[in-house]
Amino acid sequence: MFVDKAKIYVKGGDGGDGLVAFRREKYVPEGGPGGGDGGDGGDVIFRVDEGLRTLVDFRYQKHFKAERGEKGRNKSRHGANAEDMIVRVPPGTVVVDDDTQEIIADLTRHDQQVVIAKGGRGGRGNTRFATANNTAPEIAENGEEGQERWVVLELKVMADVGLVGFPSVGKSTLLSVVSGARPKIGAYHFTTLTPNLGVVEVGDGRSFVMADLPGLIEGAHEGVGLGHEFLRHVERTRIIVHVVDMAGTEGRDPFDDWVKINDELKLYNAKLEERPQIIVANKMDIPDAEVHLESFKEQLAARGLDLPIFPISAVAKSGVQELLYKVSDLLETIPEMPLVEDLVDLSERKVYRLEDNEDEDFVIRRDNEAYVVDSPSIERLIKRTNFSTQESVLRFARILRKKGVDKALRERGAKDGTIVRIGDFEFEFVEQE
Repeated sequence: MFVDKAKIYVKGGDGGDGLVAFRREKYVPEGGPGGGDGGDGGDVIFRVDEGLRTLVDFRYQKHFKAERGEKGRNKSRHGANAEDMIVRVPPGTVVVDDDTQEIIADLTRHDQQVVIAKGGRGGRGNTRFATANNTAPEIAENGEEGQERWVVLELKVMADVGLVGFPSVGKSTLLSVVSGARPKIGAYHFTTLTPNLGVVEVGDGRSFVMADLPGLIEGAHEGVGLGHEFLRHVERTRIIVHVVDMAGTEGRDPFDDWVKINDELKLYNAKLEERPQIIVANKMDIPDAEVHLESFKEQLAARGLDLPIFPISAVAKSGVQELLYKVSDLLETIPEMPLVEDLVDLSERKVYRLEDNEDEDFVIRRDNEAYVVDSPSIERLIKRTNFSTQESVLRFARILRKKGVDKALRERGAKDGTIVRIGDFEFEFVEQE
């Protein structure tokens, strides 16, 4: 079973809560606070495993949640950090945020890894809040929530050479002749529904990986036929081997076929037009193929194009060895890794903690008689605040005043008793005397 696209949910582990505790040890006068910090939640990390070839595992498991950090301990001991969750993915996996469609990572190398969902930071224990004026604070923070998101995994076949062309032009037959691959072959369109990979031994000590990709038809860039299920794999190949039915066995014009396929590649990704391409004139053992080949060359020259053309018969295995030598020679002049110019390798990308940019601006808006304060940083502060203690409530109020929220509400017309909402938290505005 070949699965090349999957949508999954990932969530970093929540941070452990900080602890409110006091030291009551013999020979320790006046004890003092002793609540430790909570441990950090685990990250969800995607790591490339070259032993994997498909995304089939993600068909059966779609939720990945890292463990949360342990709560803080007494005697100022730190709660244990949670272990990271390692999710193995095959090389060629592109990770896309389902909400924003932002490309998070393009994973190509073995053991390459990237943090997809950051775990939450552990809350601070009351030891952290001791000051000269408050030597016995009863303040501790809740653990931070881990980052969560839905992501789409797209697998693009990692092959040196990609066979493209209309359905039933002989791509699968060619792959079966030059490698040990045994793709399904039939006398009907779309025999190949999923990419087939084969290792090609040239015969002079060189080898490369060839992919027989699903047949393409006009309109594929818009999803017609197998559409994007085919086109996403072409981006990974270093060389495009364009197989053309030069005998025109289905009544189509070979040159017109070649033009249409190239148009589809260009419309899907303009940079594919620059990818090295070899034209394979297949089915030369059939009558009229020679006539069509001469016409093909003339039309190609009329466009000012000078592309290598190799007449072969995949069934009769004629002309195949010369093609393999040419492909091998060309591969030696191209970088080993396929360049996917429109994707950025983000393996070293910094994943910011959720508390970064806490000084960002807030926005106040009216909702009927209530005032709503929109501010991600303040919403995160609310989640970290334990409102069960008076000291925590007072600290929260001080932070809002320091940020200027009180003043801004007053300027917008808030008075005693006015309802204020921040995220899911709702309270009454109280004017200080």
